[in-house]
Amino acid sequence: MAKKVDLIIANASQVVTPLGKKPLRGAQMSKLHIIENGAVAISGERITAVGATEKILHDYKAENVIDASGKVVTPGFVDCHTHIVFAGNRANEFEMRTLGPNYRDIALSGGGILSTVMDTRGASEEELKTSALKRLGRMLASGTTTIEIKSGYGLNIENELKLLRVIAQLSRLQPVDVVATFMGAHAVPDEYRQDRTKYIRLLIDEMISEVAKSKLAEFFDIFVEENFFSVAESRDILKAAKQAGFKLKLHADQLTSTGGAQLAAEVGAISAAHLVSVNASGISALKNSDVVAVVLPGCAFFLGSNRHAPAREMIDEGVPVALATDCNPGSCMIESFPIVLTIACLYCGMSPAEALSAATLNSACALDRGAEVGSLETGKLADAVIWNVSHYREIFYFFGINLVEIVIKRGKVVVGIV
Repeated sequence: MAKKVDLIIANASQVVTPLGKKPLRGAQMSKLHIIENGAVAISGERITAVGATEKILHDYKAENVIDASGKVVTPGFVDCHTHIVFAGNRANEFEMRTLGPNYRDIALSGGGILSTVMDTRGASEEELKTSALKRLGRMLASGTTTIEIKSGYGLNIENELKLLRVIAQLSRLQPVDVVATFMGAHAVPDEYRQDRTKYIRLLIDEMISEVAKSKLAEFFDIFVEENFFSVAESRDILKAAKQAGFKLKLHADQLTSTGGAQLAAEVGAISAAHLVSVNASGISALKNSDVVAVVLPGCAFFLGSNRHAPAREMIDEGVPVALATDCNPGSCMIESFPIVLTIACLYCGMSPAEALSAATLNSACALDRGAEVGSLETGKLADAVIWNVSHYREIFYFFGINLVEIVIKRGKVVVGIV
C-alpha cells in the first residue's frame, strides 16, 4: 500500500542534485545525480524520497501533486555570503568607476564601506528591515532558499546590534532561512582612522563579547586586506571571536595576496571568501584544511575587473569551492544567483555541474548546514526549485532571465502557483 505524504513533485524532465553532507572536492563537484522523469516525495518540512516518477507514485500518494513535466528540479540555492542589510546605495560610485577611479581609490578617498556606514547608522531598524525584505523577496524568487547575512555597516556596538536585530527579524518575517554573521571587523570606522589600534581593542575587549552575549550571530567575519585588517591584527581578533564561541569566516586575498587563505586554514575557519589574489601557498593551505573556498564572481564582474578567483585551479587542486552572490551596495549589487552561476562558468572556468554543486551543497557546508540543506536527499529539508527548462544546463545558458517557476521551502510552495 502506498504511503501518504504531503506533496509529490512528479514527471520532472530531470531531478538534478549533488549528494552528501560534506563539501565536494575535485572531480566530485561535477558528479551530479540526475534522474530522468524524476520525482520527489515530501512529508512536512522534509524529503521522504527521491527517485523515478513511476516508483515514487507507486510507493507514495498525496493530495497535492505538482506536475513538473518538461521542467527541471534542483535544490534551492544556499547563498553563503551576503551583505543585504544596509541603507542608501552607491550608484554614484558605480558611475565614478565607469569614469576611471577604481574600488580601492574610492574607498581610500572616504567612499566605499564607510559611505554605507554613514547611511546605515542614520537609518532606523524599520527602514533597514523594509528594504532588506524587498531584496530577500527578489532573491527567493530567483531560487535562493537559505541565506547568510552579515552585519558590518554599523562599526560600533550600538549599530552592529541594530543590524543583527534586523537580521533576526528577517528570519521570522519571510520563508528564506537566515544565518547571521557579525562583521564588526569590516573596516576601521572613520572616527578611529587616526587610532586604528583603539578600534581593534574595542572589538576584542567589548564588541565581540557583547554580540556573543546577545546570541544574535552564529559566525564572525573579518576583512583581511591591506588598508583594512592585517594578518597579524586579524589573527588576534579571530582568536578572541573563537574564544567567544563564534564560528569563523574570512574575507581573504581579494585585492592583494595578503596570506588570508593561510590564516583561514590556521584558525580553523569554516570558509574563506573572494580569493581573487590567492597564491599557490594559499591554495595549498586550503587544500589541506577543511576550509570551504567561497568564490564571488559577481563581485569582480560588477567592479569591471579582468581578474577572477582561480576557481578552476582550486577545484583541480582538490579545494572545496562554493559560490555566493556577495550582494552588497558597493562592489556587487547582484541579487540573482542564476546570473552568478553564468559568470562563474564564463570567467572562473567552472562547468555548469560544478557551479550547481558549488551553489548548493558546498555553499551549505560553508554555513555548516550540509546535513540539512544543499541537496535533494531523504531526510534533508525540502528546499527545491522547479525551473521552466528541460535540461539543467539551460539554467546557466539563459543569462539574465528568471526561469524559476516554483520555489518550495521546507515543504511549502512559497513562489509560484500550483
